[in-house]
Amino acid sequence: MELTPSAHHDTFARDHLPPADQWPHLLFDLPGLRYPERLNCGAELLDRTVERFGVGRPAFRDGEGHVWTYGQLHERVNRIAHVLTSDMGVRPGHRVLLRGPTTPWLAACWLAVMKAGAIAVTVLAQQRAQELAVMCELARCTHALCDIRSVDDLIKAEVPGLRITAYGGDSPDDLLSLALGKPAVYEAVDTAADDVALIAFTSGTTGRPKGCMHFHRDVLAVADTFSAHVLRPEPDDVFAGSPPLGFTFGLGGLVVFPLRAGASALLLEQAGPAQLLAAVAEHRVSVLFTAPTAYRLMLDELDGLDGQAREATASLRRCVSAGENLPAATWEAWHARTGLKLINGIGATELLHIFISAADGDIRPGTTGRPVPGWQARVVDRTGAEVPDGEEGLLAVRGPVGCRYLADPRQSEYVLDGWNVTGDTYVRDADGYFRYVARADDMIISAGFNIAGPQVEEALLAHPDVVEAAVVGHPDELRGQIVVAYTVVRGGVPRDAETADALRAFVRARLVPYKCPRKIVFLDALPRTATGKLQRFRLRAEETATGPGAGARDRDPTATP
Repeated sequence: MELTPSAHHDTFARDHLPPADQWPHLLFDLPGLRYPERLNCGAELLDRTVERFGVGRPAFRDGEGHVWTYGQLHERVNRIAHVLTSDMGVRPGHRVLLRGPTTPWLAACWLAVMKAGAIAVTVLAQQRAQELAVMCELARCTHALCDIRSVDDLIKAEVPGLRITAYGGDSPDDLLSLALGKPAVYEAVDTAADDVALIAFTSGTTGRPKGCMHFHRDVLAVADTFSAHVLRPEPDDVFAGSPPLGFTFGLGGLVVFPLRAGASALLLEQAGPAQLLAAVAEHRVSVLFTAPTAYRLMLDELDGLDGQAREATASLRRCVSAGENLPAATWEAWHARTGLKLINGIGATELLHIFISAADGDIRPGTTGRPVPGWQARVVDRTGAEVPDGEEGLLAVRGPVGCRYLADPRQSEYVLDGWNVTGDTYVRDADGYFRYVARADDMIISAGFNIAGPQVEEALLAHPDVVEAAVVGHPDELRGQIVVAYTVVRGGVPRDAETADALRAFVRARLVPYKCPRKIVFLDALPRTATGKLQRFRLRAEETATGPGAGARDRDPTATP
């Protein structure tokens, strides 16, 4: 697709888009996806929403009870945008790093960067200097807006030429102090719909992160597909969730979707399962975004409410699960306790948000769902040829958003014949529902058998003593690989040979014997990214480095093969 004239003065992003022949095929068949050539997503999400709904409605809330109306958010965003352009020298196309806990101020900074025509590179408050240095180098960040509490590691990253402006402090050069004296009106830069708006980095589940470049129209497209047609938010909804804004799951669920609908979002700095459950009751949250692990842990919290589970979650009407596979047992348990049907979904940083899902009566527990309106999906072999329904293969999708890596040779691996090949193994049934099998690189081949790690994990998680489980393949001279399960068990459960034997027997009663873990290792916690995604590669790499059967950090010495 030929690009339209850019508004960017700094052309770095366009200069580093993948070659045109490596782009996926894009679909804009859905009427709501026919965007004009000139489009600024910040103006669409904020200015146009104010025009439709007025200034008095709540837009953002924080955990301390402060409420920002749309009028207050509009003025604060505009003042920050003036600081960006007049004080900091930000020009359209400059990359602006955004770092801090999830707060209304971080969201306001993101919107201001959009309106100023710059490119947001939102990272996680938990990421350390070395990770920040890599991302700044890849994106060639010129400026940074950083919560005063998160500045130290950014300074330690020693990024050449990076101009850091803190917010939330009391110095006269603090962003918020500078913004006080700026006009409350700001005319958004007339960006092209296909100007890059953000660079989102993959979460590091497989090692070195990849920068994913998304256009202004892409930001709206995920709202006008998944949110509009599956989630179906209402203006009075209150959104909340655990994913941070540096994770596209959080950016969509906590900023883009509520603003597009004229709704509000509760932005929590601490959003663990216990905090989320308390916030749902206190703030009357109606739309919740989090991962399957959090829903499982919230079930434990609900167990302690002595039959009051439905009252604690009474305000909820939509619960979205993504970020990792949702076991059917978790879906069933959540439904039994709360009466709510979890909306499962799969998304990817490369595609910005969820592209396969189902809601309400369309849900089939144990499946991810069907392609979201505006998207297409199929299952293919490694040559890109479609496989018959019922056969395992690689998930390939296409829609209004596609993978565009920032100067990364892995572009040619992700895009095949115009389709985005996500690296997930799936099966499609005759009714068009897609069932997750495993990440392609998580498939274990043992003695000639293909074993999907997530299937074994799901069997383990059905045991009442298992809190978390991760299953990987470890090298074995006889079998090629053996199935190894890393488990976290409930407090008070012995981490010994007897428990391991009991767990193996439990799995063997549910799966064919060759899928049963030959080794169970007890851990205090599973390795996860800052966004909560499981890092199986660390478990595989650790075993390779120490040798099969060797001890590893945090393992119980009584773990048995």
